[in-house]
Amino acid sequence: MRRGGLLVLVIGLAWVGWTFAFGGVEGPPVGTEVDVRVPAGATVRTISEQLRSAGLIDHPRMFSMYVRLKGAQTELKAGHYRFRVGDGWGELLTALREGRLVTLPLTIPEGFTIREIAIRLAEFTGQPADSIRLALEDSTVARDFAVPGPTLEGYIFPDTYRFSEGVAVRRIVEEAVARYREFWGPGERALADSLGLDEREVVTLASIVEEEARRLEEQPTIAGVYLNRLEIGMLLQADPTVQYALGEPKPRLLFSDIDSVADHPYNTYTQPGLPPGPIASPGAGALRAVLQPEEHDFLFFVARPDGSHVFTRTNREHINAINRIRRGQG
Repeated sequence: MRRGGLLVLVIGLAWVGWTFAFGGVEGPPVGTEVDVRVPAGATVRTISEQLRSAGLIDHPRMFSMYVRLKGAQTELKAGHYRFRVGDGWGELLTALREGRLVTLPLTIPEGFTIREIAIRLAEFTGQPADSIRLALEDSTVARDFAVPGPTLEGYIFPDTYRFSEGVAVRRIVEEAVARYREFWGPGERALADSLGLDEREVVTLASIVEEEARRLEEQPTIAGVYLNRLEIGMLLQADPTVQYALGEPKPRLLFSDIDSVADHPYNTYTQPGLPPGPIASPGAGALRAVLQPEEHDFLFFVARPDGSHVFTRTNREHINAINRIRRGQG
């Protein structure tokens, strides 16, 4: 190599090292957060120019050389990034190589049905809610995800997740179902066996408890009521299952509503035992309430205006509790 060429290379490498170590960025104050969106298929040169425009580097050609010296020119990932002015070249490159994209929170609350989850996922992804719902209610999809079924209802675990922009609906569902599976350890399966319930039955009953209980501390008591009813062959008579059978929630359930879906398999006022599957996504609290229910001899409960319940043992006590609540004496 000629002396002049070698000198240029040495100066260039020295400049790379100096900029990597000390920055030299002009523009926004150090520490300022800036967003950079790297399009799919972008070249190192294009990305370097984006970083310069954002005020993160001063010399895009030198940064491109740095990337190539690191052998990373084919490893930079597309997506939405958030950097801080003053980040060193090493930090920028590591983020781009590892795809450390900006993520947004997605919350699936306890007690959400597939209908509600589909709307939430549509808002997050921009995909049509109807098509998402059809997929989530497809029994073959439930088999693909290896859940007890009959659909994904009940198995999209309530939690707050974080995903990058443009995430696919399936990726979200994979994460939520994986979170559901994490709940089931050997101890939980042993508790289910001790109750004579399989996994689907536990989740189904937990979904009913989730919908009935307005106070977390009452979940084990309500679970105990339903288990007592199942043990003696009594109808569950759970209002949320009728709401589910109706397809759309109603502020107040009437006897005519119960009659209108009398033959529906989810109507626990007319069909014995548990419904065919969950009616919503129960959280960990409701699942544990079913696995570790409160032991008592209550068979009835009625809600007070504040959301708490009066628990009773006989139908007569139950009717008296209803009348007291109606008189404002509950």
